[in-house]
Amino acid sequence: MRVIDHLTARPGSTAFSFEILPPLKGNSIEKVYNIIDKLREFDPKYINITSHRSEMIFKEMPDGSYRPQKMRKRPGSVAIASAIQNKYGITAVPHIICKGFTRDETEYALIDLNFLGVHDLLLLRGDSKGPEKTADPSKVNLHATDLQAQVNDFNRGIYADGETFEANATPFSYGMACYPEKHEEAPNMESDLYYARQKVEAGADYLVTQMFFDNEKYYSFVERCREAGITVPIIPGIKPVVFRNQLNVLPRVFRSDIPEPFAAELRKCTSDDEVKEVGVEWCINQCRELMSHGVPSIHFYTLMASDSVRRVASAIY
Repeated sequence: MRVIDHLTARPGSTAFSFEILPPLKGNSIEKVYNIIDKLREFDPKYINITSHRSEMIFKEMPDGSYRPQKMRKRPGSVAIASAIQNKYGITAVPHIICKGFTRDETEYALIDLNFLGVHDLLLLRGDSKGPEKTADPSKVNLHATDLQAQVNDFNRGIYADGETFEANATPFSYGMACYPEKHEEAPNMESDLYYARQKVEAGADYLVTQMFFDNEKYYSFVERCREAGITVPIIPGIKPVVFRNQLNVLPRVFRSDIPEPFAAELRKCTSDDEVKEVGVEWCINQCRELMSHGVPSIHFYTLMASDSVRRVASAIY
């Protein structure tokens, strides 16, 4: 069952979903299974698997010098998505990103996913930091909309090099990202809305937001989207705060404002354990309010927060 089908199957209900990271290179997939087992009782309708580009590290040589070397610290999302979908029977949604991958590599991933029976994707630009694999812009997707065009072509039976093939019986369905508090590189909200509308008009079945902590920002964004003619489901992305430093880190990294009432309570905390309690309480109230507004799904970012997500899910589902 596709994500969009889950989102529209029961009008008025709010689906539960979450995102996980692949294990670090060399680690067992059991760590992923442990998180899923922890949250499985809340009937997740789909599970997202993040994807990561290679990173530049400096390897020390025998002569004491350092040589730059690319290394991918986590396996790709393709195999893990297949493993999850086959083990649990839950719709798996691998992230497909532009940055750090060529168009050919993206095509190989699509071919493999089709063979494995994984037909839901989340299309993202990805982290723009770091060197690209090639200086030839024709060999990479620079923007999420370029990646979207490649997936659309693949669905129609067109390879990256322009050659054609018999289109697959089950086309890929996909969602894309949106930003209630404006993408860091967007000059204004109108520009953000323009690109969100482009994504939908080109075939995105739904949009999922960057994490936010102020529901009013989400409501305002959805209203502006509807006024702009964007009618697809807009899924709120939510993360419980679990560490003291996130009071400053999350706004800087994700451009997500933390409302002053929440920030004031976090400033009172003297330990991460206290922060977790405040974070869970805020997240429960935030999610309950979102559910009262009839959001189609709440999508949880579980990185370092799976225990808190479980507590929140226990309270609201």
